[in-house]
Amino acid sequence: MKKYENFCKALENFKIVRSFEKPYTVVSLAATVSLFTICFELSWKLIKETLEYHGYFTNKTGSPRLIIKSAYQCGMIDDEECWLDILNTRNLLAHTYDENAVKLALDKCKEIYIEAFEKLKQTIDENWSNI
Repeated sequence: MKKYENFCKALENFKIVRSFEKPYTVVSLAATVSLFTICFELSWKLIKETLEYHGYFTNKTGSPRLIIKSAYQCGMIDDEECWLDILNTRNLLAHTYDENAVKLALDKCKEIYIEAFEKLKQTIDENWSNI
């Protein structure tokens, strides 16, 4: 599945954020926003396609919030609150540039978000990969 492959590549690229050290440079902050946004967009679209394939959706529309909630209900993700925080961070970074917000997001990426994306990949590999 192309979405899965693209998500895996984006996740591998996103993991470089773990190597960024304080004080963060403008380049590391910009890279974080870009890599995080790409990884998130590919992740929720992968979730949506996977759920559709397994018969959880009958329509082709759905907001990222709806997709996340559905993934939680179906057991694809086990921390709905974390994923909703990821969505809120994506929304914040997409609509404003506040250096402090980006620094906080970079810390969350290193400490929480990358692990959430890795867990999604593992869950899909183990339980949802018969696409």
